[in-house]
Amino acid sequence: MSVYPSKIRSRIKNQELLLSSLFFSREFHVAAAIYQTKPDWVWIDQEHAPWGTESIGPICIMARQAGVAGVIRVPWNSPSYIKKAYDVGAVGVMVPQVDNPEEVNQAINYAKYPPIGERGIAPWFAGPLDIEVSEVVAKANEDTFLVLQMESIEAYEKIDEILEIENFEVLLVGPMDLSASIGVPGHIHHEKVESIMRNVAEKMKHMDKSLATTFFDPEDARRWIAEGYRMMNIGTVLQLGTDRMKDIYSQLREEFA
Repeated sequence: MSVYPSKIRSRIKNQELLLSSLFFSREFHVAAAIYQTKPDWVWIDQEHAPWGTESIGPICIMARQAGVAGVIRVPWNSPSYIKKAYDVGAVGVMVPQVDNPEEVNQAINYAKYPPIGERGIAPWFAGPLDIEVSEVVAKANEDTFLVLQMESIEAYEKIDEILEIENFEVLLVGPMDLSASIGVPGHIHHEKVESIMRNVAEKMKHMDKSLATTFFDPEDARRWIAEGYRMMNIGTVLQLGTDRMKDIYSQLREEFA
């Protein structure tokens, strides 16, 4: 049974713990295995992976059918990438390397239907899920969410201005690219990186936006959830194994519920 509209927007607003696996694949059987671990969302990558929307669109539809929010990280802050990701069924779109308020407003404009933005209307996924296009249009701005990645010192220096902007739902701090931006490439546990991550968490404590990040080590994930990161990508099921991932999700939900 398809889940439409997605329930994740209200869960984001309520600051629930939302757990994810990175998805470096376009294979249906891999998608099915990942969804069986019961993530809240999945990170489907297009920035570094070679997949097109014709390959990953059906995976987004499968995610909706499984009650999982498919999130496509697009290659760049571009209207053609963003609208197509939503059109093939993504509940969330992640935009990399958003460095200033102008780029934030651009992403919002590309991601939202009028009157908030200028996204064109052509929801391809409606047909396969037997949903009326009119229903998608009416609910899209409430059903979907926008994730903006803070990955540079430039973005951090403008973080107060960025967080004042409405109509994006999630800020994701990318520790790897952030480490490169501040001169310690690859050292994601460097004090400079961790100081910025703690400071952003403090700034967002009482906001209705969700704070997200990603780590491959479950112990790193546990530590940063405790610091206030409520949307957490934990490596990939292909790395950790489906059975192990089930245990990790269960333990973290019990510990931080």
